[in-house]
Amino acid sequence: MTKYVGILTAGGDTPGLNSAIRAIGKTALGMGMNVIGFRDGFHGLVGDRTMRLDGETLSGILTIGGTILGTSRDKPHKMLMGGQKLDMTDTMMETYRKHNLDVLVCLGGGGTLKNSYRLMQKGMNIINLPKTIDNDVAMTDVTFGFDTALGIATEAIDRLHSTAHSHHRIIVVETMGHNTGWLALGAGLAGGADVILIPEIPYNVEIVAEAIKRRYRHGRGFSIVAVSEGAMPQHIAAELQAAQAELEKAKNKEARQKAKTHIAEIEARRAHSTMYMSEQLEKLTGLESRVTILGHVQRGGTPSTVDRLLTTQLGCACVHYIKEGQYGVMVAVRGQGTTAVPIDQVVGKRKVVPLEHPWVQSARNLGTCLGDQ
Repeated sequence: MTKYVGILTAGGDTPGLNSAIRAIGKTALGMGMNVIGFRDGFHGLVGDRTMRLDGETLSGILTIGGTILGTSRDKPHKMLMGGQKLDMTDTMMETYRKHNLDVLVCLGGGGTLKNSYRLMQKGMNIINLPKTIDNDVAMTDVTFGFDTALGIATEAIDRLHSTAHSHHRIIVVETMGHNTGWLALGAGLAGGADVILIPEIPYNVEIVAEAIKRRYRHGRGFSIVAVSEGAMPQHIAAELQAAQAELEKAKNKEARQKAKTHIAEIEARRAHSTMYMSEQLEKLTGLESRVTILGHVQRGGTPSTVDRLLTTQLGCACVHYIKEGQYGVMVAVRGQGTTAVPIDQVVGKRKVVPLEHPWVQSARNLGTCLGDQ
């Protein structure tokens, strides 16, 4: 019997989404399946807004950034409709059944996994493909989009070296990464940053300043600091840990809300820590310090060769799982191959940088300051 496959892309746009759509679509069509795409993430399921994914639509999209389907961060159970946040999962199930779908393939990161898991519990057959430039999806070696973003961030650091050297400045380069340090650590190592600050290793700004002054005393009058957007000084990390402990111990709604408010206040200060750190470094070292926030440029444009290969491999593997009727899984990368990991084992988890990771050890061996010693 012909299988009917739906595809959507959700969360932030990521290099390689179109390549993944192409791989799924072309492989599925080659096996006699019917394929449709839903526009703008889970919102497309609510309004039944679809795009037919045939050979003509899939042609020429391999190298194009973004997603031809569009994306959004809408949550199925908290979707903004008419000024209110409503649970639209039942409406989505109606759309799913209307198109006689055998499976819905969701391309996304941690948030998408949570949202698709809710639909899975409602009765949808789901397969996830792990995408995010943050590389923080659990139980997969790597996520697609990470390699492209890593290359962009590394190139930015390369280019900033000349400005830092010419003006004898400290250049602070902030990468994305949410609450993990994969991007900053990888780009910092590849770009030869002198200081790398990541969320997994809270920093002491005085230790960072001393490392920069030590470079200056040895005739190196500039420094590059690669910092993840989620990095934080040690005192804020301690406050956040204590506040999270308060939330876990809270026994009633009022106590939980108080703890959540406290956490939100700490996170707000954490969000501005890069600018504050740059100002502190200038005062502590006597050197000019400038901040470059790379922002969304890291996830735009043409996907790298590695990401094109990865998404092609994941997309093809996804269709084989569909053919076998293996649903409720994320197609994870394992070494040179793929494996199917049950979604309920992945959802709600995050892959952080282990303190013993080879990249961390390499940084320490090179004498790169990580802000903690």
